[in-house]
Amino acid sequence: MKVLVISHYQATKTVRPEAELFIGLKKQGYEVHIMTAGSSFYIDRFKSEGLTVVDFHPTKRFDRTEIQFIRNYIEEQEIDIVHLFNGMAIVNGIQAAKKTKAKIVLYRGFAGHINWYDPSAYFKYLHPAVDRIMCNSIGVKNYLDRQLLWRKYKAVCINKGHDLKWYDEIPAFDLNKLGFKTDSLKLVCVANNRPMKGISYLLKAFNFIPADRNIDLLLIGKDLDIPEHLEIIKDNPLRNRIHFLGFREDALSIVRSCDVFVLPSLWGESITKAVIESMALKTCPIITDIPGNVELVDDGENGLVVPKASAEALAEAILKIYLQPEKRSMFAERSYNRIGGKLNISNTISKVDALYKSLF
Repeated sequence: MKVLVISHYQATKTVRPEAELFIGLKKQGYEVHIMTAGSSFYIDRFKSEGLTVVDFHPTKRFDRTEIQFIRNYIEEQEIDIVHLFNGMAIVNGIQAAKKTKAKIVLYRGFAGHINWYDPSAYFKYLHPAVDRIMCNSIGVKNYLDRQLLWRKYKAVCINKGHDLKWYDEIPAFDLNKLGFKTDSLKLVCVANNRPMKGISYLLKAFNFIPADRNIDLLLIGKDLDIPEHLEIIKDNPLRNRIHFLGFREDALSIVRSCDVFVLPSLWGESITKAVIESMALKTCPIITDIPGNVELVDDGENGLVVPKASAEALAEAILKIYLQPEKRSMFAERSYNRIGGKLNISNTISKVDALYKSLF
C-alpha cells in the first residue's frame, strides 16, 4: 500500500512521534512518501530508512499550481492513502486528492475551532471527501463527533505514541547552576504564554501556600514574565521562589531534574506533549481536568488531577505532594510505566495500520 504524507518536520523532538510512526509503517511493508520542506530535520533519517522524500510543502491555500503538483504526484505514483497533518496541507491536499482513487486521512490534535455551521469547515475536516480523521485523544474525537453529526464514524482516536528509549539520552540538568536550594521541592511548568495555558492560576496558587514551605517553581517558555503575571506575585512572600527561565533548548533536561510537573491548562488541548514528556522523564504530574490530559493521569493513581481555573485546588495538590514524598515517587514511576504501555509508539503503528486497512 502506498501512503503520501504531507507535513512539517522542521523541529527535532517535537515531530519525533509522527516521524517515527511512518518509519514504523515502512518497516511494516508500506511504501511511504513524505512531502516536506527540504530543510526538514528528519529528511536524512527518512531516506536512510527507505522512505521517499519529496522536497515540497504547500505555502498558499487553494493555490492551483500547488494543488496540481500534489494531484500529479498522487496519480503518477498511484498513491492509495493521502495523510495530511496541518492546515496548509489539509486544504490543498483535499483538493488534490478528492477526484483520485486515494483515500484521505487527516490528523487533529486540538479540541475546538471546528463547527458544523461554519462554511469554512467544509474545506477541511468536514469536507465530504475526507475518509477518516485521526484524533490524538478521546476528547478531540468527542468534540469532532458533535460536528460530524451523522458521520461520526470518520473520527478515530489514535494517540501519537512515544518510545521511552527516546528519553534515555536526555541528561539531568544541574539545578545548582541556577541557584536553587538543593533540598527544595521543585515544580516545573513548560508552556508558552497563551490564555489556554492558565499560568495565572498557577501563580495565584502560591498565595495559598505557606511561606515556610520549601518549594521552588520553575517556569519555562516564551513570554511568561509579562506584567500581568508579575503583578500577581509582587506581594507574595514566595515571589523569590518563582523563577521565570524563558525559552530553553534544554527544557527536558530541567524537567528531568525536577520533582513535579504542573500544567494548569483551561481548555482546548488534546493530550499535551509536555505532560507526556514529563511522565516519560519520571516527573510526577499535576494537571487540570480538561479533556485530553485527563486520559494521561488518573487522580491518585499516577498523579493528581484538579479542577481547572482553581488556584486553591492547585495549591492543595502541590501541598499534598510536598507532604507525601513517597506518593510523589510512586506517581512518577507509574506515569513512566503508563507512557511505556498505553502511549507506546508500537501501539500507534498498529492502530494506524488497522485504520488504513479498514479503508479498503
